[in-house]
Amino acid sequence: MILPGETLGVLGGGQLGRMFCEAARTMGYMTVVLDPDPLSPAGAIADEHLHAPYDDEHALQQMGERCAAVTTEFETVPDSSLRALERMCRVRPAPEALRICRDRIREKRFLRNHCLPTAPFFALTEQGQLERAIGAIGVPSLLKTSTGGYDGKGQQTITTEDEIDTAFTTLGRVPCVLERRLDLSQEISVVLARGDNGEVSCYPVAENQHRNGILNRSIIPARVPEQLARQAVDLAGQVARELDFIGVLAVEFFVVENSLLINEIAPRPHNSGHFTLNATVTSQFEQQVRMLCGLPAGDTSLLSPVVMCNLLGDLWNGRAPAWERLLNHPETRLHLYGKRDARPGRKMGHFNVLHRDIEQALQLSQEIQALLQEP
Repeated sequence: MILPGETLGVLGGGQLGRMFCEAARTMGYMTVVLDPDPLSPAGAIADEHLHAPYDDEHALQQMGERCAAVTTEFETVPDSSLRALERMCRVRPAPEALRICRDRIREKRFLRNHCLPTAPFFALTEQGQLERAIGAIGVPSLLKTSTGGYDGKGQQTITTEDEIDTAFTTLGRVPCVLERRLDLSQEISVVLARGDNGEVSCYPVAENQHRNGILNRSIIPARVPEQLARQAVDLAGQVARELDFIGVLAVEFFVVENSLLINEIAPRPHNSGHFTLNATVTSQFEQQVRMLCGLPAGDTSLLSPVVMCNLLGDLWNGRAPAWERLLNHPETRLHLYGKRDARPGRKMGHFNVLHRDIEQALQLSQEIQALLQEP
């Protein structure tokens, strides 16, 4: 076990890294952030912020020498950096798990090879495969870049077969996944922790609602049949075990005619898990610290039904939102990420609404969102 008083590192200085550092410091650990942005949210509160690219050898050497263990905020950290750190300290999650999850083609093939349910897909790597891909998957479908896409970016909707060439060109003719577009009834996710001993601890299932490809709100517990919720938890645990994953991981699901299909795997804390900061015994970020340090998992019990809502940069519109409209409600908890530049679509923070009745929590969250959008 790595105990309080030691130093923990995180590659990545965004809001997930910031909340990891907050949890680690609360528990008594020192923190080091490696991020090239001098204004990174995590770097602003860490004990030390190394301003350097993620593959900078000197910065990696400093981090490896100072930290007892290192984790990641996102999955696209270079393999070489993780391997270099592994020679000096504990690194979790392991590089191989990140390598699979950062690439949609690898991820989809991993799911298929382990008989885990996913939407029909075709791995598309070159122009000559377009006709065969659209013939196999049909329309409507989604063309998604194999790497780099998030929050609706890096994807094109295809409604007729002759659109695939334009879509592939628009995405830069890079490797892609062509995926059948399905008629979804809901989207849900499971955030879990898996430790060195192989034990899996799952949080309650979240029901997710998106707007323009970006998560708008999460409703917990998800309003799905109990059997479906149990199946989601079981499948998420199977994903973690097959990956031999150690850390905090999220699995996103499509609900199609009361059946589950795995959409994506996130090998880190997840936006849909931000409700845990106020509504569970242990937050997903404390859990991340615990898994990194080889400690037992914390209790994942839900203390209250909760709705989590994202706050995007669109709300700012040149000035700070009228926060009193939110803070006047005692059921709400506001979390801002310390980002200075409020751009449209950028996640600036979130708020949680706790109420013993989930429908009332949802109604209040909608009212607050509307109030914040008013001039």
